[in-house]
Parts: sequence; C-alpha cells; structure tokens
Amino acid sequence: MLELKNINKYYNAGTVNEMCLFQDFNLSIDDHEFVSVVGSNGSGKTSMLNIICGSIPVDSGTISINGQDITKMPEFVRQRRIGRVYQNPAMGTCPHMTILENMSLADNKGKPFNLLPGTNKKRIDFYREQLKTLGLGLEDKLHVKVGVLSGGQRQAMALLMSTMTPIEFLILDEHTAALDPKTAETIMILTDRIVKEKKLTTVMVTHNLRYAVEYGDRLLMMHQGHAVVDKKGPEKAAMKVDDILDQFNAISIECGN
Repeated sequence: MLELKNINKYYNAGTVNEMCLFQDFNLSIDDHEFVSVVGSNGSGKTSMLNIICGSIPVDSGTISINGQDITKMPEFVRQRRIGRVYQNPAMGTCPHMTILENMSLADNKGKPFNLLPGTNKKRIDFYREQLKTLGLGLEDKLHVKVGVLSGGQRQAMALLMSTMTPIEFLILDEHTAALDPKTAETIMILTDRIVKEKKLTTVMVTHNLRYAVEYGDRLLMMHQGHAVVDKKGPEKAAMKVDDILDQFNAISIECGN
C-alpha cells in the first residue's frame, strides 16, 4: 500500500508569490490498484506524482510504502521500486544509444556498475522477445539508434523499459498526450496489458477523460490540491465521460470561468 499522510507543500514560501498546493492531503492506494487521475491544469496532479517519486520534497507529512517511511528517501533509491513514463517520449529513452543499448541500460537498473560490458550478449534473445510483444517490429532493429524512431515507438519502449526490472509501482504522467490518436490507443492497450500481467500498482494522470473512464479500477479528480472525486469498484465502472464533464463544468463555474 502507498500512503500519503498530512502532506503539505508550498511553492515560493515566504514570498509574495507563495502558493499552497497541498494542505493536509491524504491518499491511500491499495496494492494492484490502477488509479486514473484527472483534473484541470494546476490542480496538483503532476505534483502528486513528483512527491511520490521523490522529484520534489514535501514541507511536512509522510509518504510510506507498505508501512516503510520513504519521505526522505532520495529519488534514485525510490526508482528501484517505481517505474515512470513521462509525457515526452524523449524522456524515457536515450536517443543517441541503440535499442539494444537502451534495453541493456533498463535491464541493469538498480544493479551495481562494474567494469564489465554494458550489454550482456546472453540477454539479447530476451530483449528480442520483450520487444516482440510490442508488435512494432523493433525486435529486428536492435542496432538502430532510438533517436530515429517515432514518438509512439519510443513511448512503447519507455513503457517496456520502465517495467523490465521488478517494480512495485508504475507512474504514468500523461504518457499518451504527445501521441496521435491511433498511437495513443496502441499505447493504452499495451499499458493495460502490462499492468494486468505484472499486477502493478499504477497511477495514471491523463487529460483524456475516455481513458480515465475506460481504464483502471479507481478514478480521482484533483482540484486545488484535493481529491474532489474518488470513485472505485462498481461506482467507477458505472461512470461515464459526461459524469466527469459535469463535474469539470461545476468546478469551472465555481472558479468563475
């Protein structure tokens, strides 16, 4: 279980631009839950992911995984248990390295760096099999540099690479937002399959309301650092896109937009 307890986070504290993003924010995510998170810009969606991953510190409160306090744990240590895919396909792969080198890099995540070759030739067939599951023909392009691939191919690789080593959590930060509609559909189908096969606890931030409704077993709507909607199980399954739109419209009117 992932727990955020009494989280407080201020930006530009002590200045005229001080902004309170989270005040006594609490959230618990059960093992193997797939949580879709929606909300307007500035609602706290990505900041929540950054807090979970350790990319930004909290001012007070605790973050724990299965009872272990990780609040002060460095980001690079948390990454051994957390896989993350970003909105920009370029952020999850190394463009000047080949597909094989990228796969080897992901395969060695969390392992000690020794004076050994970066690519284990005994693992090449394994990499081919993993890439074959994407259905994009990348298994036949191991020596092609990743920088020449399409955004969709790179994002598919980033998703695969982030889940190659044993992880407990998968963090998806608008990972289909930069893709064309057809490619986005492909990545979402792939995401759903990987999450189910590996039984990953997943948090997905998205602006695509249909994806938020169709995928996952829990839906959160963030607004001004609070979860104003939290539906799971049968309640989440019964939700429709229009339900979320109605809530967005209500918030927009409340904010004077």
